[in-house]
Amino acid sequence: MALLRGSKLSVAQIALVVAPAFVLFGYNQAGVGGLLSLPDWTKTFPEIDTTNTTGSEKSDNATLQGLVVATFVLGALVGALACMYIGNFLGRRKNIFLGGALSLVGEVLCTSSYGLAQFIVGRTIIGLGVGILSATVPVWQAECSSAAHRGKHVVLDGLFMTFGYTLESWVNLGASQIKSGPNISASWRFPLALPIALSIMLMACIFTMPESPRWLIQMGRVEEARSILSKLKDLPEDDPVINAEIDGIQYTLEETTVKKASMKDMFTMGPEKLFYRFCLCILLQFYQQMSGSNLISVYAPVIFQQNLGLDGQTSRILSGGTLTWKFLSSFVAFFTIDRFGRRPLFMFSGVGMGSCMLALAISTSFPNSNKSAGVASVFFVFMYNFFVPIGFLGANFLYCAEVAPVKLRVSMSAISTANHWLWNFVVVMATPVAIANIGNYYFILFCVISFCIPLSVYFFYPETMGQSLEQIDAVFRDNNNPLAIVAASKILSSGDPKKIYQEKKSESRVENVISGKEDV
Repeated sequence: MALLRGSKLSVAQIALVVAPAFVLFGYNQAGVGGLLSLPDWTKTFPEIDTTNTTGSEKSDNATLQGLVVATFVLGALVGALACMYIGNFLGRRKNIFLGGALSLVGEVLCTSSYGLAQFIVGRTIIGLGVGILSATVPVWQAECSSAAHRGKHVVLDGLFMTFGYTLESWVNLGASQIKSGPNISASWRFPLALPIALSIMLMACIFTMPESPRWLIQMGRVEEARSILSKLKDLPEDDPVINAEIDGIQYTLEETTVKKASMKDMFTMGPEKLFYRFCLCILLQFYQQMSGSNLISVYAPVIFQQNLGLDGQTSRILSGGTLTWKFLSSFVAFFTIDRFGRRPLFMFSGVGMGSCMLALAISTSFPNSNKSAGVASVFFVFMYNFFVPIGFLGANFLYCAEVAPVKLRVSMSAISTANHWLWNFVVVMATPVAIANIGNYYFILFCVISFCIPLSVYFFYPETMGQSLEQIDAVFRDNNNPLAIVAASKILSSGDPKKIYQEKKSESRVENVISGKEDV
């Protein structure tokens, strides 16, 4: 790949690293939900069989099933947190290689399982690998992308993640047709084995890709960074654009690393507003999970089967259909993220998800015999999967990488991604029990949280579209409070100098009125 430059190099990065990493993310996260009712699965793992059991045994098995599915999430949480300590030490490429290697080991263990204990260990190791990838790949992308195309590049994470969900759903459906014979275990072993090829591809390709130039400068390897920026931008190494970017990164490092960065810095404000930025990342990843995205993706077959009374085959077909629709809907974000900005997409997505969850709470309250309510429920699941990827399948990972300062970018991304996995665990663990006990009322929780998204984004989340990572850093440093930061960010993203001047003048007058220095 040494001869690739500019856009061709960016395409290679996306195709050979980003795509397999996030297809692994989506495929492995959803990789068990569609297998739970297969005959050979329940025979091999009777401890988590909720299909052929009733009463207290079914309830106990449902709890254990939730825990088994969630071991992947717990592993991912630990993997993401580990990046706080190994992220800057190893660099972006070695971290990605480690994530691919761990996922490969876990996938081999799961595929060859003949007992629940081995399967749990395998799922946990897969989770460790995917957690590292989810915390590292968006940072690597953001640091290697130009401001004009960073949104498109990183929002592809969500597109590939959704493709992983979709692929898993249809592979599970196809393999489930193996219902007898000596190879019946292939009905679940083949779907679990498929991502092994992606893990190998990721490990084989990552060291043919460039390291993050910002990490190299942080490590004092300026000339290497200059060479990589030259390739990424397809410009000579001594071009003024390359020199300006190098100077800008070095200046930001000098401004933000007067003293050695430590974890406790994230819980302080100071001129860089670190705690505010940290809270933005934490809340955004909370919204990503607690708006119900993982509920629909992982448990769609269970919802169709248990809440709507459909048979297993129909449930899997519908689940595959909803995830295919979700994948196609992901292209909306790809074409709008760098045109309309991050804020409008977050707010639009939040309103849509909340409305669909409210509709699901109503439509699933009717008896299974009510066909009209069943059709409406399926429709709103499809509509929900239209709204999710617009704001919360890639854009959330992008935003956390954008607002984090250079000295704490990996640590902040690691903690916010770990928070994503923490709430993922809560949803995965609680869903089987909640669906069995409170049914449609469960959707109301996600409805309320989704409707909180547009309000909090409007008041507290600055726009990052069209700005370099160093410009975003300056917006936080140069403004005093969240409202001023949001206002300044919107103006910078618009690129209108007159508007910038007028807004600054207006902002100054508001502050004078509040402080009593000027009359209304």
